[in-house]
Amino acid sequence: MVKKRPITFLICLIIFAQGYSQKIETLRQKIEGIINSKSAVVGVAINGMETKDTLSINGQRHFPMQSVFKFPIALTILSEIDKGNLSLEQKIDIKKSELLPGLWSPIRKKYPEGATLTIAEIMKYTVALSDNVGCDVLLKLLGKPQAVENYFSKLGFKDFSVKINEETMQNNWDLQFLNWTTPKEANKILATFYKNSNGLLSKKSHEFVWNVMKGTKTGKNRLRGQLPKETIVAHKTGWSGAHKETGITAAVNNIGIVFLPNGKYFIISVFITESAENFETNEKMISDISKATWDYFINQ
Repeated sequence: MVKKRPITFLICLIIFAQGYSQKIETLRQKIEGIINSKSAVVGVAINGMETKDTLSINGQRHFPMQSVFKFPIALTILSEIDKGNLSLEQKIDIKKSELLPGLWSPIRKKYPEGATLTIAEIMKYTVALSDNVGCDVLLKLLGKPQAVENYFSKLGFKDFSVKINEETMQNNWDLQFLNWTTPKEANKILATFYKNSNGLLSKKSHEFVWNVMKGTKTGKNRLRGQLPKETIVAHKTGWSGAHKETGITAAVNNIGIVFLPNGKYFIISVFITESAENFETNEKMISDISKATWDYFINQ
């Protein structure tokens, strides 16, 4: 005979569940308070290590990635390395003609006449310093930008598009929207490749990419902006700049994993588009959202 649970137990269980639901809803309300007064479209996805710690705002909307796509490019390159088609130590010649003056490039600044760098070095420049020249060199190794989209599509990521490289994207404002994802899909990519439960990357490749992500130097005033200085954040940024005529910003983005003092972590993606706000305000929105999320998890 099946024992009937006391009614008081069921009531407590309901109250317990509602408490958790209300707690994450309090975080949602704080985030909505941060973004609702701004002239911008903001997408947010947050995932803690437990299912209850999940929320999204405009989570399935398409947002232009800008340099956020350099993280998936690195993952695609590493998949080719694990197949034996490339290697981290493989040297690549970067010609002076490839160091285009219109592209952001610490590589060009350090090696104005060109350089021979390993794939590992180029990936560090591309992800940690958001080097556009390095990005396009990596895409050439893959054959075409869409190779990145094809790789992720085969893995089941459908809300993700890569059609063009940095040179094309930086020379035509409208084309940046061809490289897009959603906040929820960005979080899914971060979670899948960090957990690596399906062995998508070798141990060496997994350690390499997450060490590079933890060393990202861009976006100091975004996800990490208001967090304690010692906080480890593995992240990637993206930024479009403002349109010369309208002043509208198409992208100020930051996706990443924030590691908590207790050994846990949360995954967060924030995308801002159609923004009439200035750069500082856009960045502060991201840092405010990150801080509110940090406080939520710290106080659990």
